[in-house]
Amino acid sequence: MTPGAPLIGIDLLEPERLRARLEADDELRAELFHAGELRYCEEQTAPYEHLAARFCAKEAVMKALGMDAWDPLDIEIVDGGERTRVRLHGEAARRAQALGVEVTVSLTHLPSVAGAVALARTA
Repeated sequence: MTPGAPLIGIDLLEPERLRARLEADDELRAELFHAGELRYCEEQTAPYEHLAARFCAKEAVMKALGMDAWDPLDIEIVDGGERTRVRLHGEAARRAQALGVEVTVSLTHLPSVAGAVALARTA
């Protein structure tokens, strides 16, 4: 990697696939999402599209940080729209600090697909 070069991660997911998993396992929501993430998404017209986009953002952040193993709760997507930002916890926060980067994300979603791109760049 070139010193100072940004690190990028991307992920895509079908919202219906996530819906099926969440409806089949009552505990999965709490394993994947913070209470604030769930609250924000449940207030939206298409909550599963928003949840899928947030899960994609978590995956994209993990990829941008070059992490092999991760806890979804170490990456929190805060707010939405143009106010969307990332809050890192635990191992993800330690990894970003070790790399000397700050992470930003861009999310998108449609009924058939959700996606996110994460950019980790020198702070």
